[in-house]
Amino acid sequence: MKAVYISEPGGPEVLEVREVQAPVAGPGEVLIDVVAAGLNRADVQQRKGFYPPPPGASEIPGLEVSGRIAGFGPGVTKAFSVGDKVVALLAGGGYAQQVAVPAGQVLRIPDGVDLVTAASLPEVAATVYSNLIMTAQLQPGETVLIHGATGGIGTMA
Repeated sequence: MKAVYISEPGGPEVLEVREVQAPVAGPGEVLIDVVAAGLNRADVQQRKGFYPPPPGASEIPGLEVSGRIAGFGPGVTKAFSVGDKVVALLAGGGYAQQVAVPAGQVLRIPDGVDLVTAASLPEVAATVYSNLIMTAQLQPGETVLIHGATGGIGTMA
């Protein structure tokens, strides 16, 4: 399969497409045929050399994808079928034709959202939910002020 690699820290010109071994879904993982990948500030910072992947994460950049389920690793119990349209939040590896993702990080695409648009949802939606709902415990009827609402996360919030 083809995947994007960062040959050295720098601008967009350091990105290169390589032919690599296709992933295999391990225990608890879902294999996704990638249709689109989101582009986040973290991806840009990684390309510049300022945001290394976490230990054990793929060297291939890309933190969020949309696509179709291609297969399952042992022990996957989620109610997905091969061909289902999904999004996923991952530690890396999204800039490739396929990616293996823990099943708990895969969600169905909301009705009415196309595959390309859906690729931009996992990172911002998870970040906003984590911060506003889980951490701040924002409740219906409350008001919140969002500073810096020009980026993806601020706009989603």
